[in-house]
Order: sequence, then C-alpha cells, then structure tokens
Amino acid sequence: MTVQQTPQKKQPSPPPRWFVRTFWVLHRAAFSGTRGRFGLRRATPDQWGMMRLRTIGRRSGDERVAILGYVEDGPDLVTLAMNGWGDPEPAWWLNLQSHPDAVVDLPGGSRPVRGRAATAEERPRLWARWAAFNEDLDGYAARRSRETAVVILEPRAP
Repeated sequence: MTVQQTPQKKQPSPPPRWFVRTFWVLHRAAFSGTRGRFGLRRATPDQWGMMRLRTIGRRSGDERVAILGYVEDGPDLVTLAMNGWGDPEPAWWLNLQSHPDAVVDLPGGSRPVRGRAATAEERPRLWARWAAFNEDLDGYAARRSRETAVVILEPRAP
C-alpha cells in the first residue's frame, strides 16, 4: 500500500523588484500626465480600488505621494503596507506613523483622513477582505520578515 502525498503548494513569487518600481513610476507619470483622469478607480464589491495618498515626509516635512490599492470598510479605506512585497516598510507607511493626518485622492475628489494600524481584533477580518481579491496573499506576506500592517484611513474633518 502506498501513501499518497498531497503536493505542497509552491510559495508564490512576486515580480522582480525592478519591474515593481518601474510600474510605480509609470503609474504616477500616467496619473500626472492625464491630470488625474487615469490611474485611480473606485473600489467595488468585486474589485479593489486605487487611491492617491498624500502624506507628510517624516524627515523632510514635504508632501509625499503614493498610489495604493484599497478596499472600503464602511466610511474607512483599508490598504496594506506591503511595499511591493519587499521586506522594508513602505515610506508612505513610515510617514503616516509620524504624521497620521493625510489626504487621499479618489475619483471624484479628495478627502482628509487619519491613518492607523488595524487593531489585533480588526486585522483578521480586514486581511480576509483583501485575501478575497488575491488567493496568494498569505504566501506573499510569508516572504516578508515582518507582519504586513493593515492600515485604516479614517475620515477626518478638513
């Protein structure tokens, strides 16, 4: 009698770092070149959205911009601090930790937000929302040496 082994699922491999960085540069250029007509999209139940996050640099004090994916959770926007699945924390997340007040640009307008990490109670539910859009999410996250922060951007008064 032979024992049938279940094949191990291969850990997913993200695109090469040069490709990710090139895509980011081209995406920001497309957004700027079209004056915001291209590059952002609203989140729907079937697809995550894309927003432009404007933070204050933790060292420079200058405005910094990143285009990020997000899902909606009631009035909050939720994103992942994943840096293209690279190991270092993304600069926008480090900036947001130093200066939590930021602005997001969405199709149809901008809104002031305050950023924070999801609590231990919120994180599993919000992570699962993201996992619904990417079956390899846990595998990509396992490639990092630290836990990927789930970031909540809560509306704030202007």
